Amino acid sequence: MENIAGESTRQQKVARQIQKDISELFLKECADLVKGVIVSVTAVRVSPDLEYAKIYLSIFPFDKHEAVMARIEADAWRVRKLLGARMRNQLRVVPEITFFLDDSLEYIENIDNLLKK
Repeated sequence: MENIAGESTRQQKVARQIQKDISELFLKECADLVKGVIVSVTAVRVSPDLEYAKIYLSIFPFDKHEAVMARIEADAWRVRKLLGARMRNQLRVVPEITFFLDDSLEYIENIDNLLKK
């Protein structure tokens, strides 16, 4: 059964669970990676075979995004390991995870500033 976005119900459920778990990991076990900034998991896209997950992060303040993304990408193996510990009873294989910067908030702020001028 496929929905409008082309993702199966299973993909959506797994994506929502990954989004929730990654958010909690950044608050608790991986707080050292996001120290001094606010990181939100804005979206998760899971491949049809559930083996790959693209995780989109929004970082505030935006001017620190490069350093934070570098720390997160360098420790992606640890995030995946902790994610696997949380999802071990739900999935046969923990997806390979890749992090992407969601700069839509920065874009909106830019447009807003331009409109105010």
